[in-house]
Formats: sequence, structure tokens, C-alpha cells
Amino acid sequence: MRKLKSKWQIVLYATSGLGINLLNTVMASYLCSALLVGGFKGDAVTYQTYAQKDLVVAALWAAFAFIAKVVDGVIDVPMAAITDGLRSKWGRRRPSLVIGLIPLLLSYVLFLVIPDPSGATVLNTVYYGVILCVFYTFYTLTMVTYYATYTEILENEQQRSLMSNVKSVCDIVYFILGYVAVRSMLNGMNIRIAALIVLPLSATMLIPLFMIKEPSNKDQPAESAKRLRLIPSLTYTFKNSAFIKWMIVYSFMTFGVQLFLSGINEYFSFVGMNMIFVMMSAFAPVPFTLILYNKIQKKFGFGAAFRYVLLTFVIGMLAMFGVGFAEAGTAKLVLSIVTGLISSFAIGAMFAVAYSIPSQLAAEEEQKNGVSNSAMYFAVQGLFAGIASGIGSGIVLTALKKGSENGGSAMIFLTVISAAGALVSFALTFILPKTMIYLGKTDKKEKTSK
Repeated sequence: MRKLKSKWQIVLYATSGLGINLLNTVMASYLCSALLVGGFKGDAVTYQTYAQKDLVVAALWAAFAFIAKVVDGVIDVPMAAITDGLRSKWGRRRPSLVIGLIPLLLSYVLFLVIPDPSGATVLNTVYYGVILCVFYTFYTLTMVTYYATYTEILENEQQRSLMSNVKSVCDIVYFILGYVAVRSMLNGMNIRIAALIVLPLSATMLIPLFMIKEPSNKDQPAESAKRLRLIPSLTYTFKNSAFIKWMIVYSFMTFGVQLFLSGINEYFSFVGMNMIFVMMSAFAPVPFTLILYNKIQKKFGFGAAFRYVLLTFVIGMLAMFGVGFAEAGTAKLVLSIVTGLISSFAIGAMFAVAYSIPSQLAAEEEQKNGVSNSAMYFAVQGLFAGIASGIGSGIVLTALKKGSENGGSAMIFLTVISAAGALVSFALTFILPKTMIYLGKTDKKEKTSK
């Protein structure tokens, strides 16, 4: 695959996933929540639910939501094998993107349909559960393919770091679009209409189709295919002890972050905080907070920078919990914005590590053993993340929603549980190997002497 040379090419390529990730945000944070009214109050019930009533059976839906997230993780492995092993006259990455993108968009649209408007039925629950599994399956194929090209289309650690940082900024852009722009629409527009409005932004995934320059591998010799088979690829990935330790740390972080992001609509509605102002203060400063994160990493290494991020997230979540008890008014609004600003020093870097660490470890594996299976690293990371996210946004969030009905107050504890996940992740960072702890440290002499 032809390498990207200029910074503008890297920046443009890093924007490719913006639209698709925005659809995923809308799906996870709005559409899945819109099927149950629990946790919503006032006008939020009118605009943030499909039909102002439950459309799915809560217990069954919790199971489907968990299964869908697990499928999202488990399916990463065969999807990675497909894109790593695909042979065609167009190469392996561009066809994989097309195969994933079309069903992904179709399932997104079908999720907006209400099969049985009468109320919470098994038909609705099964329908949305199956469509959700289809959505995550092809979302996985699309994004695993795209992320796999990070190792192949870039030449060195510096370029991968630039790509990850720009990608993280793009993540903040789609989060601002998702949690500020879309949320603003919901002041007078139903979520199903808002979901259709953001659909055209998925066209950003066309960028790789034009920028990837990959020769035909249709007639590739059989002996060169060893690196592409499923079992050898999985074996190499799971034998990488540094990567597996990272997966344990990453899973607990993902649980905390995804629980918070999946339940913020209900949480802010429940505690009476202004979601738009809080999320703007949380996401807008991220490009500047990433500069601080990168400076910490260059001076002390990845371990110190990542621990700083986790502790900052914990502080932000606990502060947000305290603000939830404050009386409505100017003071509560100001305190809400402050908690958002605290969280901003963590959120951007939490997204960046999801791209930089797997791509770096995959590149090291290829250099060491000649194995080109970068998609599998993202696939296995997706497997761990899918299980963690399924527990958080599926089981725990549904339980909190049901516990908030009929005068219940379970939703108030959402940020505390999120903080607990990040705190466990912090404690587990001490199992990471020194090579990862000092990754990115510019003082190589000090790094190797530790």
C-alpha cells in the first residue's frame, strides 16, 4: 500500500471515520435509549423517545443490548480475518470498506422503523435486537478495516501519533455534533428525524476509497498468505503479553466511559443539568488538553500520561455526581460547566489511546516477526471493549433506567459507577510492561536506563 507522505494527507485521512462514528454515537446514546422512557422527564419524553412509551420489553432488551455489544466485539475477529485475507484486483482494504458500509447504513435506517406501535412487545424487542446486531457487525467490518490501514499507510511512530491525535480531535468533533448539535435538535424535534439528518455525514468514509492506493493481490502466491489466516493471526496477537495486559486495562476504562456516554441523556435529564453546556465544556477544549497529554507523554512516557487521564476522569465523574444534588439555578449551571471542563482533560486522550497503542504494537509485531495482521489487533481490542461496553451500556444502564421509574433514584449513581471503572483501570496500569509505560518518552537514554 502506498504510504501517506504529507501532513495534510494524514489529517484528511484521519477525518474519514467521523461520519460513521457519529452514527454509532447516535445509535448507542440516543436510539437505543429512545426505546424505553425510564430516566427521561418532561419534554425529553416527547422528543428523545420514539413514541413516548416503552416499545421493548426491558429485561429482554437488556439481554439483546448486551448480546449486540458482545457480537460487536466477537465479530471483530472474523471481520479482521476477512479484511486481512481478502484477495481481489482492488486489493483487500477498499473492497472490505464497501462490503461493510452498505449494510451498515441500511441497518441504521431500519432501526428507525417501529414494527409494532402498540407498545412494549416481543416483536419490537427482537426486531431492534437483530437490527442492532447487524449494525454492529458491519460497523465493525468498516472500522476495523479503516483502522488496520493506520499501520500500513503510515511509515513511523511519529506519523501514527499525528494520525491518532488528529483522529482524537475528529472524535471530539463528532461528539460535539452528537451531544451538542443533535441534543439541540431534540428541543423541538423527535430523535428519529434528527437521526436521519446526520446520516449524510457518513460520506466521510468515502475518503479512504480514493486515498488508498493498493495493488491487486488476487494472484498473490499461496506461501505469502500465512500472515492472513485466522488462527495464526489470532495466535500472534494473543501471544503478545503486552497487548493482553493492555486489553485488561483498556476494558475497565471502556466500561466506565461507555456507561457514561450511553447514559448521559437520561442522567442529565434526571438530575436537571444542562447537557448542552456541559458537553460543550467537556469536548470543545480537547484539542488543547491533548497538547498537555502529549507533553506529559513526551516527558514521562505513556504510563504517566494515561494515569493522569484516568484520575482526571474519576475526579470529573465524582464532581458531576455532587453537582447533581445542587439546587437548580445559576450556581448549578456554573458547577456543571466546571465538571465538564475537568472531564475534558481526560476524554480526548481516552479516545486517542484506542488507536495509537494497537497500531504501535501491531507495527512492532510486523517488524519483529514479519506478520502483517494489524486488523486483528483492533479486532481483539474490539472484543474486549464489546464485552465491557455490553456490561456497562447494556446491563448496568438498563438496570439504572428501570430503577429510576416510579420515584426511584438509581440513575443518580451512573457517574459514580463510571468513576469506579476508571479507578480500577488506573490500578491495573501497574501491570503494564516498562516498554509500554515509557512509550513516547523522548529521552531515550533515561527510558532505557529505568
